Amino acid sequence: MTVKPFLKWVGGKRQLLADIAPLVPNEFSRYIEPFVGGGAVFFHLSEQITAQQIPSVINDINPELVNCYQMVKTQTDDLISLLKSHKHDKNYYLEIRNLDRKEGGLSALSPLERASRFIYLNRTGFNGMYRVNSKGLNNVPFGRYKNPSIVNEDVLWASAKALIDTQISNHSFEDCLSSAGKGDFVYLDPPYVPLNHTSYFTSYMTNGFTMIDQKSLAALVTEMDKRGVVFVASNAFVPAVKELYRGFRQIEVKAKRAINSHGQKRSAISELLITNR
Repeated sequence: MTVKPFLKWVGGKRQLLADIAPLVPNEFSRYIEPFVGGGAVFFHLSEQITAQQIPSVINDINPELVNCYQMVKTQTDDLISLLKSHKHDKNYYLEIRNLDRKEGGLSALSPLERASRFIYLNRTGFNGMYRVNSKGLNNVPFGRYKNPSIVNEDVLWASAKALIDTQISNHSFEDCLSSAGKGDFVYLDPPYVPLNHTSYFTSYMTNGFTMIDQKSLAALVTEMDKRGVVFVASNAFVPAVKELYRGFRQIEVKAKRAINSHGQKRSAISELLITNR
């Protein structure tokens, strides 16, 4: 049974799994994902990874997200209990959201409390966005949900099982990929190159992900290819990305990505999958 992500995630890859799956090798020695986000691809492959006893590494630059994965993995029962204490109310939401503004910030909370806060905000905030301002403070507005699912025990337990033998890290993508070698399979889902100058609707981390980072990633992918690493990458369907990955197989796919409060107004746009398979 395919494991579902326990988080909603803007730009998540659940709707592209049918396009990504055929590009995944039948066998590989290790799975590495340096921009894990909501983990749709990792969880989709978790049954294969577990069955074949393949070592796996998931990584993200967001420390709150990484802590959340750690708590789901190691303190599932306690996390579920804490999630059940939350309520769906705008004033309560703002109170929980604004804990990062109080003395001591998030460091005043235990890792378990931070993970509970992260999932609660993810399940009840606008469109499952994660956005911080220039001071690193969460500023996602209250979501328009009648009865959001704050805690899904089955999904959390399945996620914990999938994460049992997985290494979870909070490093740069360069550090995460430094040991990738022949036989490894890497899935890359970096922040996308914007379609236009107004496309940066969110600041995922305060330092952003620039075109310099995009170029560094593309250069690293070329190095990994020479080392025998098999990879699949996703990014925006724009000339800049096509040029960065010139020489690799490029596949146009469709996904609904527009950030709009009305689902019927979200239109499918082209995205790009890049691979050396």
